Amino acid sequence: MTRTALVAVLSIVSGLLASAPLAWAQTIGLEPPTDLAGPPPEADRAPSGLVSRVIVPGEGGPAALPDDYVTVHFAGWTTDGNIIDSSGDAPPMFPLNRTLPGFRECVQLMAMREHRRCWVPATLGYRGQEGRPDGPVVFDVVLLETRRPPREAPEDVAEPPEDAIVTESGLAYRRLRTGTGVRNPTEFSQVQVHYTGWSTEGVMFDTSLNDGAPRTFQANGVIAGWTEGLQLMVEGERMRFWIPENLAYEGEESFEPGMLVFDVELVRILN
Repeated sequence: MTRTALVAVLSIVSGLLASAPLAWAQTIGLEPPTDLAGPPPEADRAPSGLVSRVIVPGEGGPAALPDDYVTVHFAGWTTDGNIIDSSGDAPPMFPLNRTLPGFRECVQLMAMREHRRCWVPATLGYRGQEGRPDGPVVFDVVLLETRRPPREAPEDVAEPPEDAIVTESGLAYRRLRTGTGVRNPTEFSQVQVHYTGWSTEGVMFDTSLNDGAPRTFQANGVIAGWTEGLQLMVEGERMRFWIPENLAYEGEESFEPGMLVFDVELVRILN
């Protein structure tokens, strides 16, 4: 995805980076709030001109760092009530530092699972983007999850930790997030996934997070460790896999040698 496309992510993101709804996801309605035209007196006012107020409190303090990838439910309107865009039923994930300045600042104020309304002045909004509102806009946002940039390798990347489960084949895995689905894919299933892969030295060699969408493939059309691991998952689940070389790219000169580590999120089972 180009930088221009990423800057405009809030206008297209509902069709990109779709993720299976989390178990505690809170969908935002499209009906415009009654206070769009002017925030109430008790709203918080930042030096930048951003105004915001908490609709539903979250858990803890601010959760998102400037370069995090975030998963959010959101809806946005012009101040006269016209809908700009919405995440719908599938909260998107995207790099926070490539969104509108006002949206970015809004999310960085939020605690996890907080619902906040943010009045974004034109100076922090679309700023002349063709086909986008010229004036102020208002966003309702629920922060569902934050994730560090994929270039940062996990602390346990060098070897499976003691609590990892090891299968008969030698595949090791650990559950990072419980899924919301009830069925597992088969080796013949078409699946959509987000993933990042690292060497055991901590070097990232591939990720879907910068693509603009999850990747789609048949479960038996990838390395053996992936084929086995995917069949252990349900939709919405995220796992970390330590894949030994004999289940990865053994003997293939153009690919990473040795054990590989993947964080895999099963977004959707297509068939």
